[in-house]
Amino acid sequence: MKIAAAQTAVASNIADNGHAIRALISSAAGEGVRLINFCEGALSGYGKFQIKRQEDWKTFDWTSQETELRAIAELCSRHRIFAVVGGAHRLSDGLPPHNCLYVFSDNGTLLTRYDKRFLSNSELDGWYTPGTEPITFEVDGYRFGCSICIEAQFPEVFSEYERLQVDGVLFSSLGIPEYFQIALRAHAGLNCIWISGAPQVQKAHKGPACIIGPDGNWAARCPASPEQGFAIAEINRDDPLYDIPLQKARPWRKNARLGDIYREKIVNENRSINRKGY
Repeated sequence: MKIAAAQTAVASNIADNGHAIRALISSAAGEGVRLINFCEGALSGYGKFQIKRQEDWKTFDWTSQETELRAIAELCSRHRIFAVVGGAHRLSDGLPPHNCLYVFSDNGTLLTRYDKRFLSNSELDGWYTPGTEPITFEVDGYRFGCSICIEAQFPEVFSEYERLQVDGVLFSSLGIPEYFQIALRAHAGLNCIWISGAPQVQKAHKGPACIIGPDGNWAARCPASPEQGFAIAEINRDDPLYDIPLQKARPWRKNARLGDIYREKIVNENRSINRKGY
């Protein structure tokens, strides 16, 4: 199956963002893509950038976001494509929203929602409320998880998804600077998973939309320029290119983590140090 990582221009106008998202969904579907992911805040805008002040959440146009989410869902159904779209999820009692990813199926239903768990220090200061759980969903027999921005710096996010038996992680961010790229390639190679990275187009010059293979190498990348578009790669567990990471390294590492292959080889020999120090 084909997946795509998108880079779109994100504005303070929610309707403009929705239009940009739908345009790329239609284009990707035309190229046979089954799953496309968009950046952090792709629809809502991101706090501190398109949403300038914390107080702006009080006047945020939730009705407009809901209208655009429904239009995106309808388009996914029409084109038979899954989409992961960055937005904000409203909470009660005036609490800051979740920084989230909405996951739409190819029949237009909202499959699930991922709420960013590891918030930055400034995000915790009145911008967003942290989420609590990983999420997984399936497309054509392949399992995916989601992560957002600074979570690239937390290896446990990706190792947890490996234990949840995902084939890939959809990573959405404001931007993907070089040190994020290095980290994501490491997470992909160490966990033998695909990672699809989607930034705002305004940040694409520092790190464009990309897809990393389970060997830690680039599978596809957009040009590093401020142009809307997407990178496409094929997910295939039987691809000979990924035979070592998928068929050998990943199952072996699972056994290694369980520890039995080591325990049965342990020798209980006297390890005391003699007077000469060896």
